[in-house]
This record gives sequence, structure tokens and C-alpha cells, in this order.
Amino acid sequence: MSRMREFEELVAEAEAVSVEGWDFSWLEGRATEERPSWGYQRAMGERLARVGAALDIQTGGGEVLAGVPKLPPVMAATESWPPNVAKATALLHPLGAVVVADADEPPLPFADAAFDLVTSRHPVTVWWEEIARVLRPGGTYFSQQVGPASVFELVEYFLGPQPEEVRRARHPEDARRAAEAAGLEVVDLRAESLRTEFFDIGAVVYFLRKVVWMVPGFSVEQYQDRLRELDEEIRREGSFVAHTTRFLIEGRRKSDRGI
Repeated sequence: MSRMREFEELVAEAEAVSVEGWDFSWLEGRATEERPSWGYQRAMGERLARVGAALDIQTGGGEVLAGVPKLPPVMAATESWPPNVAKATALLHPLGAVVVADADEPPLPFADAAFDLVTSRHPVTVWWEEIARVLRPGGTYFSQQVGPASVFELVEYFLGPQPEEVRRARHPEDARRAAEAAGLEVVDLRAESLRTEFFDIGAVVYFLRKVVWMVPGFSVEQYQDRLRELDEEIRREGSFVAHTTRFLIEGRRKSDRGI
């Protein structure tokens, strides 16, 4: 087995690599994450193939949407981060999808009842009233979301123990209540805890640079000492193990939203 490279080299490499888009292929061989049993991209593709007009919210670099076999005749996507808007546009326009730069704040830049299907993978924020508004009666929202205390073994390694209200945030039952309050009938809600492993400190640095809300304001300089301690732990134990939480939610807009 080859010897792991030195701390400084691993960290410098992870600091230099681009974190644009939502492609985690740089972590191949350096970190692993179990995938939810429901197969979101496949299920999303099945639904997109059956509708006439769809919207993908917070599409990132467009990688997930671009990977489905068939897009509907009318396909729009929103994204707020300018580098991702450019990347998604280059990836999705040739497939017939229009990418709209949007601030991820209400209102969505679309008319009432514009879409048969709204999708979103790992949205940072969910504006349930807006989702219900742009769905036609009988239309559906289909989303895979990050659940409570996801990868918190890593979060708390750097930030220390988090209060219960922080650990419980993004609970699937809260999503159910919010969806129902907006006039959606929740027809599916599932949650899973998935094993995640980091095999070198560079993988940790890259992950925290890319998923910026995990350790807000993360920088190698600020957390130098803690990173060195974690590097030693990974070398000693072989990996750092955390658990990702995910939930799947599907809601159908009622004819009368009740609002």
C-alpha cells in the first residue's frame, strides 16, 4: 500500500482545486458516501419523462438534471451562484433547458400554475408557498433533501457540540408540515442515515470548501491545528467516519391550496 502524502501537500492540493458546480468526482478514491436506496436521479428522470413542463430549483451546475434520459418539452432550471449559472447554462442549453439566474428568494420568476413538476436535489432553502404557486393543480414536487445533523461528526469536530435546535433542523416531519400548510398533499416521505468516510485530510478540506454551510467561514488557516489533529486520526484509524442524512419528499398540489 502506498504511503499517504504529507499533510501540507494534501491540504495545498485541496485548496487549489475548483469547487464550482455540484460534481464531487474529485473525491473519488479519497472519500465515499452511501447512496439512498430510492435512487433520486433515476426516479426524477422517470417523472420528467411523463410531463410537459418542469422546473428544477437550485440546479447547481446542472449535473443531476443533465444526467436524466429525457427532458420534457418545457424545461427550466434556477440557480443563484454565478459560476454555477454559467456552468449549468453550458451543460443544459444544448439539451433544451433554459437556466434562469435567481436569488433563491421569493418570488420564483414564473407565473402561477406554470409547471407539472418541480424538482430539487439538496436545496439550501425551500419556499413551499412558491413551489405550490408555480405548480398546476395536481402537479407534484419531488425532492431529495439533506436531513437533520448530516455529517455532524465532522461539523462538531470543528465547531464543538451543537445545540439540539441546530441538530434537529431540516427534520423531514417539519418539511411535511410546511408542505401541507402550503397546500401540498405529501404522498411520499422517506429518510435514511448513510455512512460517509474520508480517507485523507485533503478530502475533508475539499468537502468543507465545497459544502460551505457545514462549517461557516471555514478556512485552512483558521482551523490549521484541528486539521492537523484530524490528519493524525485518519492516518491512525484509516478513515474518519460520519453519517449523512437524506430524506425524499413528494407532494402533490391540491386543487384548492387552502390559502
